[in-house]
Amino acid sequence: MIVSSLARALGAVVLAAAIVALVLLALGASPIGAFVALAEGAFGNWYALTDTVVKATPLVFTGLAISVSFSGALWNIGADGQLVAGAIAAGAIGPWLGGWPRPAAIAILLAAGAAGGALWGGICGWLRARRDTNEVISTIMMNFVAAQLLSWSVHGPLIEASRAYPASTPIAESAHMYMFFSPSRLNLGIVLAIALAVGCYLFLFKTAAGFELRAMGRNRRAATFFGIPTARLTILILTVSGAMAGIGGAVQVSAITHRLYEKMSPGWGFEAIAVALVARLNPIGIIFSSLLFGALDNGSQAVQRGQGVSAELVQVIQALVIIILLAFDTPMFDRLRNSLSAAARPVSRTTTTELSDA
Repeated sequence: MIVSSLARALGAVVLAAAIVALVLLALGASPIGAFVALAEGAFGNWYALTDTVVKATPLVFTGLAISVSFSGALWNIGADGQLVAGAIAAGAIGPWLGGWPRPAAIAILLAAGAAGGALWGGICGWLRARRDTNEVISTIMMNFVAAQLLSWSVHGPLIEASRAYPASTPIAESAHMYMFFSPSRLNLGIVLAIALAVGCYLFLFKTAAGFELRAMGRNRRAATFFGIPTARLTILILTVSGAMAGIGGAVQVSAITHRLYEKMSPGWGFEAIAVALVARLNPIGIIFSSLLFGALDNGSQAVQRGQGVSAELVQVIQALVIIILLAFDTPMFDRLRNSLSAAARPVSRTTTTELSDA
């Protein structure tokens, strides 16, 4: 099952690349040159490689948030707002952590981020469970609330001391994330993201609660009939989902920006939907799909510089991957696959003998 899902995801990526190559040829550009530039921009040297990993890190956190909620048929479209809420909480408490031991300061910052994201997701979970509010609507709307709250914060109560720039006071140095291989930006966040992915996999596929969540995702009414507490599980999962995205926001503040500013997220929460779908909602697969999307993001500028091809090409590839994956899940594709399999199946020995006798 897992192998089949990974094969479909890989096939979608290859097919999307082939379509883009045809478009580039039609435009008079070199597909090979574009893809080589993309690869060099993402993996061409040590700093490009580490920067790809850094760009993938928030996608792992938000991708896991999407994966867990989608597994229960809870359509959380608000991972971006939950990440921003976590970043706001971390940025608000960060300047007060001076004098704390570094491990404790980082832990407090991450806990604040988790709490901020959990609050944002938990509100939507409560609305879904208690007021039957469609979580697609509530989570999307909470994205806008988070963005406006961030803007108000950096222009108001959290603005830096000189009040010259719409940015918050820097967090204390003791709350800075541990960095690896300086001067690269590789940091402890990716280790935490991988550990969280492993934990999510164990939760979904090795625990009773994970089974209940997946059962609810398959058929909510049947799950309720068999005694699964779907209302409580809805609140819990959207809260946990928000907490994971919020940790991603806290990691960005602790490791990369060290302060808050407007439009901190370039849309990680929305890109994470594509990341989770490419990984087929498998938490371990999300690590690799995040690296893929991180590489596409990191290499896009190199394509534009080297080949004169718009960096928006990367978004086209991402969109094509999603469309192709959705097409793979249609009954028409299943019928086509079965027909091809039947055509490729060798004629049985009995049938061959019967034909020769005739």
